[in-house]
Amino acid sequence: MPYIIEMLDIVKNFPGVRANDRVTLKVEQGSIHALLGENGAGKSTLMSILFGLYQPESGTIKVHGREERIADPNAANALGIGMVHQHFKLVHNFTVTENIILGLEPRSGLVIDRKKAARRVRELSELYGLNVDPEARIEDISVGMQQRVEILKMLYRDAEILIFDEPTAVLTPQEIHELMQIMRRLVGEGKTVLLITHKLREIKEVARTCTILRRGKLIGTVSVADSTEESMAEMMVGREVNFHVDKGPAKPGEVILKIERLNVRNAKGLLGVKDLSLELRAGEILGLCGIDGNGQTELVRAITGLAEIESGRILLGGRELAGMAVKGRLDLGLGHIPEDRHRHGLVLDFRLEENLVVHSYGRRPFSRGGVMDGNAVRANAERLISEFDVRCGEGGATPTRAMSGGNQQKAIVAREIDRSPEAFVIAQPTRGLDVGAIEYIHKRIIAERDKGKAILLVSLELDEILDISDRIAVIYNGEIVGVVAAGQTDENELGLMMSGSKRKVA
Repeated sequence: MPYIIEMLDIVKNFPGVRANDRVTLKVEQGSIHALLGENGAGKSTLMSILFGLYQPESGTIKVHGREERIADPNAANALGIGMVHQHFKLVHNFTVTENIILGLEPRSGLVIDRKKAARRVRELSELYGLNVDPEARIEDISVGMQQRVEILKMLYRDAEILIFDEPTAVLTPQEIHELMQIMRRLVGEGKTVLLITHKLREIKEVARTCTILRRGKLIGTVSVADSTEESMAEMMVGREVNFHVDKGPAKPGEVILKIERLNVRNAKGLLGVKDLSLELRAGEILGLCGIDGNGQTELVRAITGLAEIESGRILLGGRELAGMAVKGRLDLGLGHIPEDRHRHGLVLDFRLEENLVVHSYGRRPFSRGGVMDGNAVRANAERLISEFDVRCGEGGATPTRAMSGGNQQKAIVAREIDRSPEAFVIAQPTRGLDVGAIEYIHKRIIAERDKGKAILLVSLELDEILDISDRIAVIYNGEIVGVVAAGQTDENELGLMMSGSKRKVA
């Protein structure tokens, strides 16, 4: 089968780092080709070069056998190359159709022909089984649906080669399953898919071929059918990876975080959390799972001070948190790894070293007499960068915005775990991370548990919930429908509870 894409000996440098070091990638037409690698291995950089966002220092790109210089995304679109970015590029108060046609508006005279555009969007949606309403506003549809709008944007522009950058990082398990079906349908209609992902199970499910990068270098290209998840993981991180966490039994102590009959409104003004009660003890990990949109976000925001509560109580070490500012809660002993790293986890225009002390810059050793100690801030950054393997070209001076999503996540996890507060609220801690980083962060979370810390783990990954939780609470429609011991349940039972099946709270 002919190669539709050939990227030969690609070199790309950024300040202090070689992101791609003579990388070669060859993609067969009509296939799903996965690109696998650790955070910062150069996967997104390579695809950004193919999409015209970056220019390589050297190397050759061929499309359909012809050498091309892809100067910008418009040139990529003209060659039939489209890209769905990890963070979507949508105008939230526009409709689906308005987003899709932006820049390519069909006109009837001087007026945009919205009916013609909506008709074309509906045709494409039906052809590929996307089931998107052309008239819906982006702000009113789920994250999974927004991703489908991004796919339709590519198809509307006649893309033959579709690049997906970490497409499942923000999706529910059901949405992931549907996306895999959509990818197969795209290939069935003659498209070629390039899939950037850390998730080995997804690669095994849909990809034909997998190219593996490590620290900017090509490690190899393998047939997925002939490779195991373990062998691909080892190629990716350069060592054997343990997929299951080794942990001893929990030794729960006194109640650290107590939630009593809590009610919280969501963004639409409706009750997102309803009369919810929960207790979290020292020395345990309580996993909270549910289908996305069932109140997890509202609960986390209420505990951490990012949302007001309607009624009820939140007690940390016996102290009432309601009405307390975010900083007051942090000073009282609350840690927070947020699900939205850009809005609530980092100041993207700060340097990495500044983000690593964003909660403690006013205290010793980082501040003396009201003046920040630059040497202490830098030394702290160097220690955490080394300890958590945060990949960044310029060390602590790296602009946080310039780092990969996975390394931004590692920075947040490093900062919060290093603070070692009495109680953690940890939401989607391994979103966008590779298996090596996941293994390390799970170990560190369990180490905090073993120090007697109380940990509330909120995750859409059932594997993660089952692997590291001691007890599991299931949330449905804003209510806790069951609390079970992690060792006495499985994915099937949790799935039934997540869909609303009642179970007595243990």
